[in-house]
Amino acid sequence: MNEVIKQAVEALGVKVAGGIDGSAKFVIEGEGSIVVDSDGVRAGEDDTDVTLTASADTFQGMMNGDVNPTMAFMSGQLKIDGSMSAAMKLASVLG
Repeated sequence: MNEVIKQAVEALGVKVAGGIDGSAKFVIEGEGSIVVDSDGVRAGEDDTDVTLTASADTFQGMMNGDVNPTMAFMSGQLKIDGSMSAAMKLASVLG
């Protein structure tokens, strides 16, 4: 696991302590993927309810609060594939 994914797993783990309802995958372009579900947060490629794709900078901004997930989606910095309701639930946890 590369350092970007390792740090992302740690950052997401803090944000979604205890897991979430459903499942989501964050794809960090050029780095890898992170899965979040009721089991917690881990690097992985599992099938999930929703997949969110962003650059490493956008992802980092969402983790530290500099980037609003909804605004990132509206501006095209965050792509969503799958359940929009699952994405909205996750955005409320991240925001």
